[in-house]
Amino acid sequence: MASDELKNHLDKGIYGTPLVNPEEQHKYLGTFRERCYLSMTVAEMNEPTNKEKFLQELEKRPEAFILINGTLPLEIQNQYIQLATKNQTKFTVVNDHVSEDPQSIGLLIAAKEAVNEPVIDVEEKYPTKQKEEQPKKKSFWDRLFK
Repeated sequence: MASDELKNHLDKGIYGTPLVNPEEQHKYLGTFRERCYLSMTVAEMNEPTNKEKFLQELEKRPEAFILINGTLPLEIQNQYIQLATKNQTKFTVVNDHVSEDPQSIGLLIAAKEAVNEPVIDVEEKYPTKQKEEQPKKKSFWDRLFK
């Protein structure tokens, strides 16, 4: 019995405390999906319209905090850090288990407890209005032979 406890203690010292659902925590910058209000990929962070959507979500969630991917270029990080400080929102730059891949998560607005938002992707949550398609003009032959 004592050797099992000793083995567990040594394992924790060597490998660290085991994580619950580590793949999900690595994907969501160290937190769980259920705690997220809004997510932006690295590619989405470069679009100026998404900054406005980010600010809208921050205004709705004063208790939230921000997680920023640490592998992003400093110019992009600084833009979102300035927006966070302007809104007096806590933020953390995460450097563990993150990547620069355009489809990986670049920014999260999250809570300390589960909020279970059904949609967190910025493009799905705040869709951009696309131009209505122009009615198709009838060709000369269509007009001639009604």
